[in-house]
Amino acid sequence: MLKKLLKVFTGGSEGTVAVYPRTAEKEQQITDIELVKRSQRGDTEAFSELVRKYQTVVYNLAYRFMRDRNLAEDMAQEAFVKAYKHLSGFRGDCAFATWLYRVTCTVCITELNRRKKRSEVEFEPNIYETGYEEKHSDKEMAEKIRECVTHLPPKYATVITLYYLNGMSYEEIAEIMDIPVGTLKTWMFRARKQLKKIVEREVFPDEEI
Repeated sequence: MLKKLLKVFTGGSEGTVAVYPRTAEKEQQITDIELVKRSQRGDTEAFSELVRKYQTVVYNLAYRFMRDRNLAEDMAQEAFVKAYKHLSGFRGDCAFATWLYRVTCTVCITELNRRKKRSEVEFEPNIYETGYEEKHSDKEMAEKIRECVTHLPPKYATVITLYYLNGMSYEEIAEIMDIPVGTLKTWMFRARKQLKKIVEREVFPDEEI
């Protein structure tokens, strides 16, 4: 999935996360926590195993944000690089997959905000529950709403994307965001409310919705 060479930087020097063949038996025997511990000790083969195990889900999550295959691949690589560089900060308070999802979301939202400031964001159809699709074509509406989502604060853009595009439950998103479900529900309510206002202002300035 990740075509480019995944590079990591440790100790101020540039290294390479090597790719090694794996076996089903090895994958079953070694847990994520063990692989993380080995990676924290400098075992790049262990981290490569984590990359192989999660590269598809990380890419798919990145694609949900970026809506472009090349950009999604770049963001997936960046997420793994960032995860490797900050692996010492992983204490095992949550599952490694949850922590990695969190890192990926942060990387994607940061890049989208950077592109938005430079007017580089490209929009492709997405589906959000807004109730406005009947007035406009699906593609046009999806593109406009995606643009509006980028105007939300990062945490609100993240929960909207994870819920509507990744189809995650509140419990899953709360775990990834490291917040109580009650807090997530509040964020979701505020995100929808803000998104509605943005859509009304940016897409339907002369219409009563």
